[in-house]
Amino acid sequence: MDAWLEALLGALALPKFGLSTVFVVSLVSATLLPLGSEPAVFGLVKLNPALFWPAVLVATAGNTIGGAISYWMGYGVERAYERVRHRKPAELRALRWLERFGAKACLLSWLPAVGDPLCAVAGWLRFPFWPCVLYMAIGKFARYMTMTALLLWVFPGKVTI
Repeated sequence: MDAWLEALLGALALPKFGLSTVFVVSLVSATLLPLGSEPAVFGLVKLNPALFWPAVLVATAGNTIGGAISYWMGYGVERAYERVRHRKPAELRALRWLERFGAKACLLSWLPAVGDPLCAVAGWLRFPFWPCVLYMAIGKFARYMTMTALLLWVFPGKVTI
């Protein structure tokens, strides 16, 4: 078991694999699993500041693909749930709000805690897939660019290993 864990941690080591690690962590964190990808992006950029834009773009791509996976999960779950249609008033208000904004609501997919389920709900409500993916990508790109730039500003200086 220890050898397996050590091999996994070695495979995810940022200095060795860098952008591929950021992609995988960003993709997994955009599903309904509780995981944050910002530390991986920030760690890579601190180790190699020249990778700021590639890291932001790779994280955006991974996180957007993860959001699209959540969309399709919601799309598939919708059929099962509609058979047991017991909605509470608060759920109905939230659904009406989402339906009013449509795919544009996916701009908020960058928010912690509610962003990833929002992608699944977009699929559940059968919003158009490609507009949802576009709005997810815009929101997620803005998050990574802003968060990484702010962290670099707050923690200036290069890390040496």
